[in-house]
Amino acid sequence: DAVLQIPSAIISVLVTIISIVFITVDYERIRDFVLRQFQDDEGNVDVDEAVSFISQRIPKSDDWKAIQSRLINNGEKVKILAKIIVSINIATGEWSFSLPDFGLSPKNTIIEDDVWKAYGKELLKAEENWGIIELAYKYPDEEQKQKGKIRLLSYADFCPYDVDVEEFKAARTNFSLEEWVDIILSAVDYNPKGYRSATEKLTAIKRLLPFVEKRLNMLELAPGGTGKSYLFGQISRFGWIISGNVSRAKLIYDKSRKTDGAISTHDFVALDEIREANYMRDKEVQSALQSVMENGSYRADDGHEVNVDGGIVFLGNIKSDVMNEHVNMLQELPLPFHQPQFLDRIHGFIKGWELPRINEDMKAAGWALNTEYFASIMHELREDPVYRSIVDALICVPNKADTRDTEAVKRLCTAYLKLLFPHAASVHDIKPEDFSRYCLIPAMEMRSIIRMQICMADNSVKNRSIPDFRVNVFDALPAAK
Repeated sequence: DAVLQIPSAIISVLVTIISIVFITVDYERIRDFVLRQFQDDEGNVDVDEAVSFISQRIPKSDDWKAIQSRLINNGEKVKILAKIIVSINIATGEWSFSLPDFGLSPKNTIIEDDVWKAYGKELLKAEENWGIIELAYKYPDEEQKQKGKIRLLSYADFCPYDVDVEEFKAARTNFSLEEWVDIILSAVDYNPKGYRSATEKLTAIKRLLPFVEKRLNMLELAPGGTGKSYLFGQISRFGWIISGNVSRAKLIYDKSRKTDGAISTHDFVALDEIREANYMRDKEVQSALQSVMENGSYRADDGHEVNVDGGIVFLGNIKSDVMNEHVNMLQELPLPFHQPQFLDRIHGFIKGWELPRINEDMKAAGWALNTEYFASIMHELREDPVYRSIVDALICVPNKADTRDTEAVKRLCTAYLKLLFPHAASVHDIKPEDFSRYCLIPAMEMRSIIRMQICMADNSVKNRSIPDFRVNVFDALPAAK
């Protein structure tokens, strides 16, 4: 149920329709849901039925007033596909909900006890959920001094599958590494045939490392049009991308409301267009980011502590004359990227210029893993400690190795292992040469670039290389699959 066909012939139709009707386009989730509903076992899609469903069930923002009129004035029940967030009133114990895409707040809604008993478990699956929601209007009761509210009647999550991580891990043994890389790329909406080489494919997969590993901090510089904003912004509901400016309160901690920011509620936060980001010049933001990247926590001046499991990903465009790790690539970035103590907390660098500009040949078509399913799998893999134990056993750390370099390489290796060899349950399940080629060497290269840039930012830092990590070879290992 997590596999679907993405027919290229109707993708443009669905994109156009969904883009027109939706306020905040969560394209992959809506697309996959619509395909699943109106696709037969051969992958043929009834486009007319799909278009009809979208027009009836996915309202435009301009339709909301008409929907309210139908609920309140006509007493109708209305079903729509929407994002819903539930909340509880601590004082009264009442559950309510919001529809953020339509500006409907919890103070104007109610979830009555029988409805909560029926659907509460589904509604608490995540901070925000997507599904078919049925609405009605609860009229005012003057005797009880109760105001009128929009009430939830039913909810059906449109997730068409169960996330079974063990099944996913076992499935890896049925594919070669080359085939598995293609499966991953297809799952995040790319056509593997659109890449010119295996090197390009593996570079693209680097972007997924923070999706599977906690507190993995990365920096990518790339020319425009290589798809970095799309990947970090549209693939996973567990991540969050910031383009332009953002307030300290929304990003880190809101002192007036005593609420943690997005940095503590997501698997990763991608800070896009960092060269133009004014918030990166805010000393308090710099200090908070540096603390989070180092310790996974930040203590505000009112004593509140923000705890973070997510990684920080910095994204920026780069000019062609500095697309070279052996020169100072960070000279046009804000001040923190000129400071060794800040750079040292970034684990790895992605050379985005090694990726092709997105073109029509790179858009997914054919059979693929459901994008949201794969995003959910990556989210679940973050919690599995087995992979780090394998990495700790396989990597031979030289004497007096720099601690930050060692930790950076190990975190990157762990993420690579989860993505490329998810079936590995022990050191016996991966060949040492495969671990070296596809996990350790790429991790060392990514960390080495950060180390070189640190040296260029501060002439007093003399050591331009990272430790020479090697792979421990265990005796009498059975052949890995």
